[in-house]
Amino acid sequence: MKLSELARRIEGTLEGDGDPEITGIAGLDAAHPGDITFMTNPKFAAVLEKSMASAVVVGRKWEGRSPCPVVRAANPDKAMALCAGLLGPTIPKREPGIHQSAIVAGDARLGEGVSIGPYCVVEAGAALGDRTVLMAGCYIGHAATIGADCVLDPHVIIRHQVEIGNRVVIHDGAVIGSDGFGNYREGGRWHKIPQIGIVEIGDDVEIGANTTVDRARFGTTKIASGVKIDNLVQIGHNVKVGENTAMAAQVGISGSTVVEANVMLAGQVGVAGHIVIGAGAIAGGKTGIAKNVAPGDFVFGYPAVPHRKFAATQRNVSRIPKLKERIDELERRLAELENRK
Repeated sequence: MKLSELARRIEGTLEGDGDPEITGIAGLDAAHPGDITFMTNPKFAAVLEKSMASAVVVGRKWEGRSPCPVVRAANPDKAMALCAGLLGPTIPKREPGIHQSAIVAGDARLGEGVSIGPYCVVEAGAALGDRTVLMAGCYIGHAATIGADCVLDPHVIIRHQVEIGNRVVIHDGAVIGSDGFGNYREGGRWHKIPQIGIVEIGDDVEIGANTTVDRARFGTTKIASGVKIDNLVQIGHNVKVGENTAMAAQVGISGSTVVEANVMLAGQVGVAGHIVIGAGAIAGGKTGIAKNVAPGDFVFGYPAVPHRKFAATQRNVSRIPKLKERIDELERRLAELENRK
């Protein structure tokens, strides 16, 4: 569509020629004529100056030079998400119905417009809400319930008695409701503790590929509404995750920990069990959290400390070689003074 029309539909303010035809979306260094790109970090200004894009989305306060028309947006990430929806490839809509290779128990309850793909299994007592889609190879366990307008990508496994809300997206290979890691030791051997609880997932949750959410030992492992979980995340038994929390790839949360609302955990954060991470807290990448984190704190490092303290410590670490040289010199002078006595 014309750039002027695209700018209007993504709630942006156009600066420059609105006539170029926009046919695609691409990164700054990969864009070609016809593409729209975006820039949210000033450090990429030099890349923008060389970009071949036909337009660029920037923030309202951006100042710099652009070789192409600019679309200013209050939230560039939102604007580019709208662009992707308007310009991205069209994914074929899943038609309602049950593929002939699927196995669906006679007493399973299926809402209107449900789509069940090839080689899916829906066990006895399970329920699928209206317009929910199971792609190829999904497994829905005994008495599991899934709400309306959910999408389960290929090979997702939902174990028995798991409860999932509405508009939930679960990506390829995720496993929800497998046994938590519970064992006791006796006679020099480990013995399994039955995991008899459930998993409860709220509305508008997204769970990444190959992520696992363990069922509770007893009671509930709970993922509240609006939570966004990346790929390869492990959530242990009886964990509670508050609303609108976000976790990047390879986060691991040990059993019975409470992660309150609006927390952000960056990639590879590890969280010990039986602790509380307060609402609005942030943990930087590879942080190891072994004790409670207060609401709103920004922690970093292993063990986790306030970000400013971590940054100051790292600055001092970089000074160690020179400090070592000074200590060696002082020791040499001290030895000379002692030898003169």
